[in-house]
Amino acid sequence: MTSKTIHLVIIDPQNDFCDLPAALRGDNVPALPVAGAHADMLRLAALIEQGGQGISAISVTLDSHLRLDIAHPGFWQQADGSAVAPYTQIHLADVKAGTFRPRASHTHADVLARTIAYLEALEASQRYIHMVWPVHCELGAWGHNVHPAVRRAYNQWEEARGVNVDKVLKGLNPWTEHYSAIRAEVPESAAPDTLVNNAFLARLDRADAILIAGEASSHCVKATTEHIVEYLPDVARRITLLIDCMSPVTGFEAQQQAFIEALRAQGARIATSAEMLSTLLSNKKETS
Repeated sequence: MTSKTIHLVIIDPQNDFCDLPAALRGDNVPALPVAGAHADMLRLAALIEQGGQGISAISVTLDSHLRLDIAHPGFWQQADGSAVAPYTQIHLADVKAGTFRPRASHTHADVLARTIAYLEALEASQRYIHMVWPVHCELGAWGHNVHPAVRRAYNQWEEARGVNVDKVLKGLNPWTEHYSAIRAEVPESAAPDTLVNNAFLARLDRADAILIAGEASSHCVKATTEHIVEYLPDVARRITLLIDCMSPVTGFEAQQQAFIEALRAQGARIATSAEMLSTLLSNKKETS
């Protein structure tokens, strides 16, 4: 009996997105903890440990930012020069009215024009309103690291299979939000890292089944999955969302639910890690 090629995609399983208990974070404080994420990652780690021999490939996307980023507070200031608080939404009209301005616009004339052009393109896409998030997943910082249980589980998988987990970095361009691992929200032709990641899509397209887990289901899981479906025709029927291995940002539960229902309508499967374990164990038996 021929085994299936099953590709597990783990989206942004990073410390900054996990509500880690004190014993696991020490003096560190997650920047954007998603309620339930730690439990999600423990379930995901258990699935990899118990069913890993049925998994053919694993990709891990990593939100990766510089400190000064258009979605971080340090990029912005209010009209009076005061700081912009995290979780502030900024509209194009706000910037044109002078309510918010890029800090660097005082010394770099092109910054304001570039910011306006970005917001124009973002609002035209009608996908997201620009949000100023806390500084998160800063490259080189503790918050950028993968949840320890997930990392331990996929390290064991790597050694058992003799192949490396594929790491997909996203978000290093400070001029655009990059929720999706497939492309930035506003791609720039002169910035290849913002364009469609065709190499990643090609790896996914070789799989018989694609399992998707990670954080947060209202944002980066949603955006990445939507783009996979957009750029790979008829792929939705090969996708399984591991529903108990992802959680939404608080206040964005409706966005998560709409995403799940839309994906289900396109033929995707919604399953728990326990339900998927039996599939992986069967795939393991078929390969042995």
